[in-house]
Amino acid sequence: MRAHLARVDAVLVQALIAAALSFAHLHDVAVAAGQDGWKAWAYPVSVDLLLVAAWRRLRSGNGKAAAWCWFVIALAASLGANVATAGLLDLGNVPAWLRILVAGWPAIAFLGGTLLAHSAPKPNTDTDTEVTEDQVDEPETAPEPEAPVPPAIETPPRPTPVPVPSALVDHARKVAAEHHARTGAPIDTPTLRARLGVPAPMAEAIATRL
Repeated sequence: MRAHLARVDAVLVQALIAAALSFAHLHDVAVAAGQDGWKAWAYPVSVDLLLVAAWRRLRSGNGKAAAWCWFVIALAASLGANVATAGLLDLGNVPAWLRILVAGWPAIAFLGGTLLAHSAPKPNTDTDTEVTEDQVDEPETAPEPEAPVPPAIETPPRPTPVPVPSALVDHARKVAAEHHARTGAPIDTPTLRARLGVPAPMAEAIATRL
């Protein structure tokens, strides 16, 4: 754990030293090119912010061509200032082309920052593909068994009506009237069958017509 913290601290200190030196070189070049006061301090901030914005776009994986373009431009501005202050350029007599580059840098940095910040990122098709594959790989659930349907109750067929002669019906009415006058109660089917001497189906058919 201590070794890891020591390595991180060393990297952080090295990054801070490099950033401070690059910041100072950019400031010195801006001053030599005629930018004084707060403007000279704004130039290194602008270059570093454009460099960071381009690097973040490269890390996001979207619009890499534009990100590489602005990353190289910001790196060239920072590296050029570092080289210029190494004694290769007379800061007391800066050439006109350098003054033009320094004066035009704000417009370049504004354009690059705007394009990097507001360009629409492409949709991540890899994620969509993974989601689709996960959905395809999921096993299909077995359909629930249907509830058993109770068998339909069949209605027993109605018995075929037994033909009864009209004369027999008239005779049965007389027998029934005689039975009612004698007993005071209507005649039942077994008694009617016995009195007429007919089969049970015919006796039932006669009883229904009385």
